[in-house]
Amino acid sequence: MATDLHNLSEYDSSYIPRGEGKKIAIVVSEWNSNITENLLQGAYDTLLKFGVSSQDISIQRVPGSFELTFGAKTLIEKIHPDALIMLGCVIQGETPHFTYVCQSVTQGATELNIKYDVPVIFGLLTTTTLEQAKDRAGGRHGNKGDEAAITALKMIALNNREF
Repeated sequence: MATDLHNLSEYDSSYIPRGEGKKIAIVVSEWNSNITENLLQGAYDTLLKFGVSSQDISIQRVPGSFELTFGAKTLIEKIHPDALIMLGCVIQGETPHFTYVCQSVTQGATELNIKYDVPVIFGLLTTTTLEQAKDRAGGRHGNKGDEAAITALKMIALNNREF
């Protein structure tokens, strides 16, 4: 669903699994930090709201969005979280760099989800303008960080479900 039809921060809390005792890792890009720090705050606050202890949330910053995949892999292997959230922001410029970075991070997240028994949550904003990024980092469309945290809790519940 397009973001302009659904606020990223709106959800029915009765359908969100609790996070007590769950260990969450967040890897966040320093590039576009005016956006990514808002995403991080949204994810962090939402995890706390649903019972994840602050001691169980590990945050690692990496230089840019391209480095999110390696950061995620490292955290999965070193701290063994129940879920990992990747947060970044790539704003389209005049060169094809935007496309290469976005495709790389998308493919990296997919490969990590296949390789490890840990849900890797894709919280990368891929926008055309800075204004669109602001709108999705706590602005008029909500906060992608909130959505990523909720997705992490839901995917942990799925991963722990016995079929």
